Amino acid sequence: MRQLTKRTGAGVAAALVWAGLMAGLGGCGSGIGGSNGKPRAPEEAIRVVPDDGAKGIGANGKVEVHVPEGRRLEQVTVYSVTDGQREVLPGAVSADGLTWKPDGGRLALGSEYSVDAVASDGDGHTLARHTTFTTFVPPHRFIGYFTPENGSTVGTGMILSFNFSHPVENRQEVERAIRVTASPSVPVRGHWFGSSRLDFRPSAYWKPGTRVTVGMRLRDVQAAPGVYGTQRKTVGFRVGRSQVSRVDTAAHTMAVRRDGALIATLPVTAGARKHTTYNGKMVVMEKRAVTRMNGRTVGFGGEYDIPDVPHAMRLTRSGTFLHGNYWASARTFGAANTSHGCVGLRDVRGGSARTPAGWLFDHTLIGDVVEVVHSPDTRVAPDNGLGGWNLNWSRWTSGSALD
Repeated sequence: MRQLTKRTGAGVAAALVWAGLMAGLGGCGSGIGGSNGKPRAPEEAIRVVPDDGAKGIGANGKVEVHVPEGRRLEQVTVYSVTDGQREVLPGAVSADGLTWKPDGGRLALGSEYSVDAVASDGDGHTLARHTTFTTFVPPHRFIGYFTPENGSTVGTGMILSFNFSHPVENRQEVERAIRVTASPSVPVRGHWFGSSRLDFRPSAYWKPGTRVTVGMRLRDVQAAPGVYGTQRKTVGFRVGRSQVSRVDTAAHTMAVRRDGALIATLPVTAGARKHTTYNGKMVVMEKRAVTRMNGRTVGFGGEYDIPDVPHAMRLTRSGTFLHGNYWASARTFGAANTSHGCVGLRDVRGGSARTPAGWLFDHTLIGDVVEVVHSPDTRVAPDNGLGGWNLNWSRWTSGSALD
């Protein structure tokens, strides 16, 4: 999917916690209707309270999920990611399948919540909806939301990304208060994208097996006049095996290499001439077994609205995905570029592990690298998702507030 700024002129939004604030809308593909030929809109079929994108929800705020008669909630998960820790909000679906409510308790302040709901209808069709909201942050305090999650295992291209709840004026003091160390040891430096986002990475991809520790000493650090931090904790993540995939849009193929060895060459379809795919290095930020892709959420008109795209892996904040495609002819893959900017792999409706898309989904970690070459498009912006690998080490370190 093309970057929204190319169509509106607006600046790229700073990245938020990927698991919590990257609403699962967007992406690209061809339009497809429901069983009656009309698009099924998840926001109409699955109603979530609070509204998607709501901010400042109080500790006693209402959280509910509803579907109308004729549908049934199959699964609802509500969780927060605060300081890199995922906590699920306990709850249950009613006996009639129409409502999900929490078991009680208060929402955590200064947290980001995600709601993932899957519903079915009487004809066996499924529909998914992903929404997010944030709870109230006490005045005159700031926190840093970050990815990846604490304790996770990630690919070698993972970039540690902080998004702060208040614009930072004293960048030097804030950056100094976050210490990122690796074992085996390797220099790690920060890079600011605007006043609210700070990313960290080494000069080259992490070595497999590396353990990364993040020490946050933000409590009482002044980000701006009268605004002080609250966090003081240590978290970390582990780097798994190396996997780098190279998409050649001219050859319509994806070469998947594991620890340097070629393990698969998959036929793909990339962006069509009017909706080309970005060149450059991108990092898998999010994986969803099924998601909705609506062109209106990423700057297009009503060209498509697909409620059940299988095996979706997000590559950019602006809406570029690797995903399964069940609506295109099998002859398309490996032969033609037909998408609105995403990279599509053959799949079936509902998804199958036996298809190229299902195989890649099952063999991909958050943090794996996907590089696109030979596209007529520009190189992806370094702040569009985790695109920082498109800056050389000199340019990366020049974005640090420290000497």
